[in-house]
Formats: sequence, structure tokens, C-alpha cells
Amino acid sequence: MHFRLMLPLFVAALWLSAQEPSGSNATPTDQSLKASTPLNGATNPDEYVVASGTKVPLSMINSISTKTASEGERIYLETVFPILANGRVVIPPGSYVAGTVTEVKRPGRMKGRGELYVRFDSLTLPNGITRDFRARVGSLDGRASETLDKSEGKIKSEGNKAGDVKTVGEAAGAGATVGGLAGAAAGHAGLGAGIGAAAGATAGLVGVLLSRGPEAVLAKGTTMEMVLDRSLQFNASEIDFGNSMSRPQSSDGPGPLPSHKSQSSTTRRWPIP
Repeated sequence: MHFRLMLPLFVAALWLSAQEPSGSNATPTDQSLKASTPLNGATNPDEYVVASGTKVPLSMINSISTKTASEGERIYLETVFPILANGRVVIPPGSYVAGTVTEVKRPGRMKGRGELYVRFDSLTLPNGITRDFRARVGSLDGRASETLDKSEGKIKSEGNKAGDVKTVGEAAGAGATVGGLAGAAAGHAGLGAGIGAAAGATAGLVGVLLSRGPEAVLAKGTTMEMVLDRSLQFNASEIDFGNSMSRPQSSDGPGPLPSHKSQSSTTRRWPIP
């Protein structure tokens, strides 16, 4: 009799237990947090993140050269293309970027190229919002004669072996002409030309050894890409540029210097040996 009374209660208990969720750790709070996390990596829908590895095109405002630059010298650039995050412009064109020259090596007199090492330190948006960070050079203007070693972040000047050979050849030719004229006057034109050529080549070689190779130069207007080594995060109010004053870009300039190899040579006047 008692068993028949307890049987309905037992069945009801089994039915209620079947209605409970199978995952005791899956709470509504956890699910809502997952659903509200935006795709740009921020934890708040009003936050905008420029991810690490983003490439930011820049243009030089000032010029630096291995001839005059020193370690710790500042460089100044500005952005030339908008960077977006989550559908909004976060870094507009005309934002300022400041960097530092970390190492300078001048070209040698006999061998070696000029070398510049630079890093980027801070970003200032048109509305005054600033972020400190660290970034490196990702690529250089294709018009520039300098080359970039991406593994070391080193900017190198071009070599000038062809120019050195040309200088010695021009000096030898000039010496041969002068020596030939002098030898002809003395009745030994061939001998004079040979002596003049040797003397001219020696003078040209001395000139090459006393002069340095091309300097590494980042001229005003040179463009490059900055690669972020860490993410930059902004909230909605920090990327409000409605009250920002518009201004012309200040990096307009001649751009990178032409290649030393492509410059037309000027007539050299060599002293008479």
C-alpha cells in the first residue's frame, strides 16, 4: 500500500531532474559575456583596437643623414593613410609619429656603407590623444636608393664601387692626355702618355681613399611603413575628430634623394701631374 503511494512521487522527482541544464558551469552571465565580446579584441563594444602587426604608412617631416645625425636624435613623421578598427577610422591621415635614431654608422673611406637604426616611440592623433608604443620600419620608399635590412631594422646607403672605378679611370684618362701633350713637346709622346696615365690613376685612387661613400639619408617626404609591435587601444571618445582642426600635410617635400649611381657625372678637373 505504501509502495503504491510513493511511486507517483518517485516518478515526479525523476521528471524534475530531467528538466535541469546538463552543464552546471554554463551560467547566463558567461554566455552573455561571450556574446558581447567584439571581434576587434576589445572587451567593450566602445573600445577600438589597432592590432599588433598593423602596417601604418608614414611620411618624413624632417630629414636625417648619417653625415649629421647622432644617437638619440629625434625624427618626426605623419600618417598618410587612414587606419580603421571595427569599421571606424582610429588613426586618420595627418596624425603625428615621433621616433628616435638609436644608432648611426657613417660609410667608410675604403669600404662599408652608411647605416641608420631608428625606432618609433609615440603617436599623436589630430585631437591631441597620445599613445606611447614601440614600432619598427617595415618597408622603405621604392624610389629611395637606401635599402632596409628587415631582420635588424637597419637602413643602409647604396655602395659606390662603380663610382670609385669611374673616378680612377677619369683621372687616368686626364693624366694620359696631359702626359701625351707634354711628351709630344719633348719628342716622347707615348712615354709621356704612359707616365701621365699612371700618375693620373694614382691621383684618382688617392682621391677615392680620402673620400667617404654615399651617406644613408631619409629625406623630407620619404615614405615608409611602420609595423606596430604591440596593439593600440582607444575608446569611442578618444577617436572623435569632429572638433579637430584640419590642416595641410606638412611632409610635402622632394622625397628620397636620387640614386648616387643614376646622377649624371660632372666633368672633373684633375691637377697636372
